[in-house]
Amino acid sequence: MNNIHFAELIHRQAGKYGRRAALRFRDDRLNKWTSISWMGFAEAVMSAAKAMAEFGIDVQDNVGLYAQNMPECLITDFAAYANRAAAVPMYSTSSPAQVEYIVRDASIGMLFVGEQLQYNNAFIVQRACPEVLKRLVVFDRNVKLNPDDRSSVYFDDFRRLGDNANVDAVVKVRMMGASADDVATIIYTSGTTGLPKGVVLNHSCFMECMRIHAERLPNVNDSDVSMCFLPLTHIFEKAWAYFCLYVGAEVAINRDPKLIQMTLPEVRPTMMCNVPRFWEKVYAGALGKIEGFPPFLRRIAGRAVRTGYAYNMEYCNVGRKAPLALKWMFAVYDRLLFRMIRRTLGIERGKIFPVAGAPLSDEVNSFLQSVNIPVVYGYGLSETTATVSFCPMGGFTMGSVGTVMPGLEVRVDPVSSEIQVRGKTVTSGYYNRPEDNAKAFTPDGFFRTGDAGRLEGDTLYFTERIKDLYKTSNGKYIAPQAIESLMANDRFIAQVAVVGDGRKFVGALLVPDFEVLESYAASKGIAYANREELIGRREIVRLIESRVEERQKDLASHEKIKRIALLAEPFSIAGGELTDTLKLKRNAILEKYEIIIESIYDEGK
Repeated sequence: MNNIHFAELIHRQAGKYGRRAALRFRDDRLNKWTSISWMGFAEAVMSAAKAMAEFGIDVQDNVGLYAQNMPECLITDFAAYANRAAAVPMYSTSSPAQVEYIVRDASIGMLFVGEQLQYNNAFIVQRACPEVLKRLVVFDRNVKLNPDDRSSVYFDDFRRLGDNANVDAVVKVRMMGASADDVATIIYTSGTTGLPKGVVLNHSCFMECMRIHAERLPNVNDSDVSMCFLPLTHIFEKAWAYFCLYVGAEVAINRDPKLIQMTLPEVRPTMMCNVPRFWEKVYAGALGKIEGFPPFLRRIAGRAVRTGYAYNMEYCNVGRKAPLALKWMFAVYDRLLFRMIRRTLGIERGKIFPVAGAPLSDEVNSFLQSVNIPVVYGYGLSETTATVSFCPMGGFTMGSVGTVMPGLEVRVDPVSSEIQVRGKTVTSGYYNRPEDNAKAFTPDGFFRTGDAGRLEGDTLYFTERIKDLYKTSNGKYIAPQAIESLMANDRFIAQVAVVGDGRKFVGALLVPDFEVLESYAASKGIAYANREELIGRREIVRLIESRVEERQKDLASHEKIKRIALLAEPFSIAGGELTDTLKLKRNAILEKYEIIIESIYDEGK
């Protein structure tokens, strides 16, 4: 299936798997998971494709999607591909202004929306630019349409119009004419450094992406079940979900990220891609429980983790045969403790859990490997159709982001240390951005990632986003992401934003994990009326300062956080401090918290 085009992928798999489950979703009305067969998936794709053609979607038109994870998202994607149209996803948390920007930039005439929030925002956009956005198609039948809305249609009605339309021949001709050079999707960057840019990914990018992942992951097959947790707008989840469909694995779609603790034990997937923050919370939670054990059990738990590390990392990972005593002790701890941790999370059947999107600390990775949670750390970008490199299941180097994918050329600029990539999975450029395209590529065709790193053989190391590097007034460079990653591993700290560019020393804005902090306050008899009062208590400030100091004990003096300010409200997408991919918007944070940041550097305080 190396050269299969997405225009026919689902139909090819339906012929192979028939009524076997392709997708699974949680029906909240019935309070249970419902499956969609490969045959049902293919039929839905075909009826939606015919409806698109009937409503005027032409070859290489841009079709918008603005919804949380739903089966309809994947149906719409592949219906667009059948028409040789491009799918343009938007995050379900996007504001009307963000949606309007993409609608105008990509000339989207038809927008598929999820629930009431997305519909309400999309209707505002449609009224703002009716000359561009002609029609909304609504996935959720429970959405109440605006009384003045005369053009929107529900998705099931939309599909029925396709079934009744005499456009079957049109779609089939388009499918037969599908080309690897067609644009498959335009994914807009999160806009941390300015206006979002549309990353153009052709079908050739995805076809190569499927091929090289199948080469690197031969153990992923049609017996697997993958939990679709990250937004399908994110290239990491989108490419992974496509790969699962490519190999015939079942995709279980988690609709609400807040429900993942409930849905994981219900599905018990063998695979799930995720960002480091998820595993940082797992790590912090496990450490918190261990810290609450009596001293005797705490020592046993510590010994168990050390045994797991020795067995998995010092022997299995490097291909050495473990001593019989170590192998036996690991088996005991795995059965009595590690399996309990995995079962509690709902991942005891886990085969591979890819993790990327931000730095994963060695501390967290080592713990997860020790307790037999098969996380696989990697590195990639929207512009490279996700994966540039990832750690193999055995023989990987801790601290690296793995080995480079086959077929890709990766180099590191000797002056700037920038990671540069060339290959078939690399974007053809940014949509309608010729000036940005000229800057994005070197004269010999390598894409400039904007990330610093180093390459040792085919093993890649990520250092920092080059634009995120800070230079203190003493001329010392610091990497804020690395420091933030260290802090995020602490169970008392939920979020951290390092500041200090052009300053005498490094400071930080910290958001405590209030669930943990409030429990601590109760155990110490610390009274408070609200969160603002809690973080103002001197004993709480001292506690967090001591946690910070412990975390950064191995940093160089100029890298260490010297002063902190605690925040009562978390950074959020709605508040403007986070992108839709949950990355910090540093400029927005500097502006919003200017007074608090100035207080950090106030010599009189």
